[in-house]
Amino acid sequence: MRGADEDIEEEEKEVEIYRIKKLLQTLKKTRGQHTALVSFYIPSGYSIIQALQQIQQEQFTAENIKSRVNRKNVTDALEKTAQHLKLFKKTPPHGLIVFCGNTSEVESIPDIKIWSLEPPQPLTIKLYRCDQQFITQPLEDMVSVRDVYGLIAIDNNEATIGVLKGDHYTILKKKESGYHGKHRAGGQSARRYERLIEEQSHNFKKYIGDSATQIFMPMLKELKGIIIGGPGATKLEFIEEGGMNHELKKKITAIKDISYTDESGIRELIQVSKDDLKEVQMVRQQQIMARFMLGLVKDAEPVSYGEEAKRHLEMSAVDILLLSEEIGAQEIDRLYEIAKKSKTRVELLPTTFEEGFQLEHTFGGVGAILRYRVSE
Repeated sequence: MRGADEDIEEEEKEVEIYRIKKLLQTLKKTRGQHTALVSFYIPSGYSIIQALQQIQQEQFTAENIKSRVNRKNVTDALEKTAQHLKLFKKTPPHGLIVFCGNTSEVESIPDIKIWSLEPPQPLTIKLYRCDQQFITQPLEDMVSVRDVYGLIAIDNNEATIGVLKGDHYTILKKKESGYHGKHRAGGQSARRYERLIEEQSHNFKKYIGDSATQIFMPMLKELKGIIIGGPGATKLEFIEEGGMNHELKKKITAIKDISYTDESGIRELIQVSKDDLKEVQMVRQQQIMARFMLGLVKDAEPVSYGEEAKRHLEMSAVDILLLSEEIGAQEIDRLYEIAKKSKTRVELLPTTFEEGFQLEHTFGGVGAILRYRVSE
């Protein structure tokens, strides 16, 4: 079990990653006039003085740019970057990333903006680039979900393959078998027909096994497990007959009975595998939302939502604060700072799954499980 300090550290990390993802959305949409957007990745342990010296060298080189407008945009961005680096006595523990450039869509009206952050984990690469767009891939890699679960729902009629990453799942393959069980056909011997059905069944399982191999092998390193579900014995036959790569077979962590094998079957598979997936963000948040709904519908424990939940937060009466990512970074930051003062646990829910969508559209994006009943 995690201690209270570890929970707080994990929440702070989730909020910081949310902020970075929002920043990445802005950066990826930004396009510069010519090649005038500066991306500078300074690794942990690297001298801030050496970083400044490189920027000064780039300023000298920029004077040779032929286009007057582009030359000014680059030199202005480099000057702003240099001034920003002078604010640091040394490089932060995890390193430093700076994005700077003219973001104006009107060439005659400059708008030099700068973004700077310490990455969420130690930066090991040093990179400088002046381009028409910001170089964001190294930062994106840092905030991408590391734990991935493969999901396969299969019966005799169809199969669906998906992946679960953090707070959302994605369907990657759907396939119908083309046959519908062991029904005798007129004019054919029962035995011959049985063989035909068995052959079709085997070929279908082999097709799904090959598809799973193609989908999951490229993500083998981050693949934490594979969960397979379906009604009856087909799922067990699939494991034996499907021909899935032996490295993937080692990753099978659970086999579950479920009723459906389409996308709703994937959702059902996630639902019945909660104990196996308890560390996955989406599953954890579904369980907390279930508590919230139980408190709301059956009064099992005190809850509130919307503006009332915000008032209860300011009263230090909130144990767990549920926030939709759609309420905006500024409001999330404001509520998170209040929550920290009263050691309130914060959960950020995206709208990519049903419970997060419900929090945003039914409860105004804010829900709370209270520490005690509040007399209004």
